[in-house]
Amino acid sequence: MYTVSETVFFCYGHRLLGHEGKCGHAHGHNGRVEIVVAAEGLDDLGFVADFAALGEAARGWIDAHLDHRMILRRDDPLVEPLRALGEPLHLMDVNPSAEAIAREIFDAAATRGLRVVEVRLWETEQSVATYRPAR
Repeated sequence: MYTVSETVFFCYGHRLLGHEGKCGHAHGHNGRVEIVVAAEGLDDLGFVADFAALGEAARGWIDAHLDHRMILRRDDPLVEPLRALGEPLHLMDVNPSAEAIAREIFDAAATRGLRVVEVRLWETEQSVATYRPAR
């Protein structure tokens, strides 16, 4: 199995409804995400994936949907006031934990035709969440 990965840095805010600690309050992160794609063999050019195409697909979606946005659960009471202020939002059906955001990125990359096998999101330099589908 061959793998290649692309790393994307982005900034985002979020909060976790029901969390009794600091994460229950709106706060921000400088995130780093690594998107890993794999193939059993290489294509005619000797690639698993072209780094330029991988970067464009991954970075493009993250820039358009997550970077410098407040990521909230759809039913968060902050949604309407922030929307009224014109603040950029990304809404999720679940609490926007690092794990859930990693899954969101995985799904977005997969729908763009990437053979993604794993996404790792560093919420801080010490804390990383990984999503890979069950086999």
